[in-house]
Amino acid sequence: MNVGTRGSSLAVVQTKSIISSLSKITDEEVNVNLIKTTGDKIKDSQLYNIDAKGIFTKELDTAVLDGAVDFAVHSFKDLPTELADGLEIVAVPRRESPREVLISKYSWDELPEGANIGTSSLRREAFCRYHKKKFNIKPIRGNIDTRIKKVIRGDYDATIMAEAGLNRLGLTEHINEIFSIEYFTPAAGQGALAVVARDDTDKRDVLRKLNHSQSESEVIAEKTVLQELGVGCQWPLGVSARTDGDVLNLQSILLTKEGEVLSKVNLQGYAAKPHELGVEVAKRMMEDYI
Repeated sequence: MNVGTRGSSLAVVQTKSIISSLSKITDEEVNVNLIKTTGDKIKDSQLYNIDAKGIFTKELDTAVLDGAVDFAVHSFKDLPTELADGLEIVAVPRRESPREVLISKYSWDELPEGANIGTSSLRREAFCRYHKKKFNIKPIRGNIDTRIKKVIRGDYDATIMAEAGLNRLGLTEHINEIFSIEYFTPAAGQGALAVVARDDTDKRDVLRKLNHSQSESEVIAEKTVLQELGVGCQWPLGVSARTDGDVLNLQSILLTKEGEVLSKVNLQGYAAKPHELGVEVAKRMMEDYI
């Protein structure tokens, strides 16, 4: 089998974890193909100022559809709300932490007014303002290692990242603070991976064995909210689902860029019906601001 992935250190580690899991399921060798995406080539812009649909996935999708690779491994939150025709998410492996973390020599409460905060996420920028932080928000790009180094050498006073990436790369010593889901609600699908293949692949049964049903339910609920609202990274939306037995808890908050709350909904539903829960949460949110 051939797998496609971006070439960043995190993407490669994530893909190797999938290959390791596959090795316990099948004796078939898996070869890694590194593919550069549009998003990897953009180094100096806020992503929300770009037409970002599929910015980190399009070239990988093409490789899967053309048969150059059998499947691709994505960070779930990078996926557009609708996949290209002919593609399918065949598995969502067990999810890592969806939480946000602070990388800084300062604690969150110690960061002074006017501190330079590096982020290219409109959601993170809006949450800083939601919490009444008068920071100087500056774009920051590059892989996780690069962004950490920029903070260490003083280019920025802090940056905010997904805990999952630091966990996967063994860089947790750089975490100063971990934010609760309620305080800093993450992006839909954060911490999860997606195994994407052609919908007619003969590898489906093997790849499907990588799936973790609870993680799949959570990300389906979260992405459904995103899809129903019709928003992407151009909107400051935080959404997080957590399973508790047969119950699925889904919380979602939509902010303005200035940090004002447009809508905030917390709802419970059946873990077996994540799509329905996501639709209901989105419906209630739209009632708030339309």
